[in-house]
Amino acid sequence: MRTVIAENKHDGKKIEKVVRDFFPDLASGILFKALRKKDLKANGIRIKEDYKVSAGDKIDIYIIDDFLFGKNDEGYSVVFEDDNLLIVNKAQGVPVHPDDNQKEATLIDKLKQRYGADIDLCHRLDRNTSGLVILAKNHETLDLMLEKIKKREISKYYTCIVSGTMEKGQAELTDFLEKNEKISRVFISDKKSRNSVKIITRYKVIKETDNLSLLEVELITGKTHQIRAHLAYYGHPIIGDGKYGKNLENKRYNAKFQMLCASKLVFSFTEPARHLEYMRDKAISIEPPFDIENTVKNQKR
Repeated sequence: MRTVIAENKHDGKKIEKVVRDFFPDLASGILFKALRKKDLKANGIRIKEDYKVSAGDKIDIYIIDDFLFGKNDEGYSVVFEDDNLLIVNKAQGVPVHPDDNQKEATLIDKLKQRYGADIDLCHRLDRNTSGLVILAKNHETLDLMLEKIKKREISKYYTCIVSGTMEKGQAELTDFLEKNEKISRVFISDKKSRNSVKIITRYKVIKETDNLSLLEVELITGKTHQIRAHLAYYGHPIIGDGKYGKNLENKRYNAKFQMLCASKLVFSFTEPARHLEYMRDKAISIEPPFDIENTVKNQKR
C-alpha cells in the first residue's frame, strides 16, 4: 500500500488521472480493477471510479508496488488450464505467496489480478525453485485437490543438479527434519527428536558428468526445504543453493540460481475424484531452465 497527498494541481480531477500522475507506469487494467474493487481510499473512506479529488486529500492505494511502478513481469507461463484447474510454470525468484514483509507482486497476486479472487493455491513452492504450481479455480476443486495432495494421490517430481556422484543409481532416503523458524532453516538427522518429522525423498540418476549429477527426485513427504536439505545432508547439495549449498562450488559453476525445478506432476488417483475424474493418470511435465552440459561449460577453470 502507498499513500499520496493530492496537490493543488489535482484539485477537481478524477481519481484515475491523479493516481496516474503519481504512478505513470501503472497499467490501466490494474488501476481500473482496483477502483472497481474499491481498493483506494480518500481520507480513510473507500472511493469509486467517479471520485473527484480535492487538494490535500490523503489517498491510500492498495496495489502491490510491482504493479504501481510497472515492474509487472509475468513470472509464469500457463501449462494447463480448464474450468477447474490452472497449472503454471513459475519462474525462479518469484514468491508464490505473500509474507509479512512482502512488497513485490507474488504469483498468487498476479493470478488473482488476472483470474479473479476465487483462484487459490493448492500447494506451495519455494521462491527460488522454479516449476509447476497447481491452482484451483473454485472452492469445490480446491477442497478436492487439498484432499488428494494430503492422501499423496498427486505425485510431484523435481529435476535438479547436485554436487558429486551419487552412491546409488536410485534410492529412497528416510530421515528426520526439524525446522527452525527463527533462522528460516531446516536440519536433517537420522534420529528422531521431539520436534522433528519423518521425511522420505526418492531420487534417480539421469546423468552424471564432471563430478555433477542430474537427478529426478520424487517427494514422498513434502516438508519445507526438504529436497535441498536432504540431499545436502548426504553430501550432494544442489548447485546454486545459497542456503544449503557450497559457496565455492556455486561460484565455480557461475550458478546465479539454485538448479531445482518442479518438473512433473502425475495425478495418480487411487480413489474416486468426483468432478476431476478426467485428470486420473494425467501427467504434466516441463523442461527445467538448466541442463548439466551447460552447467559444466559455465564453470571457471
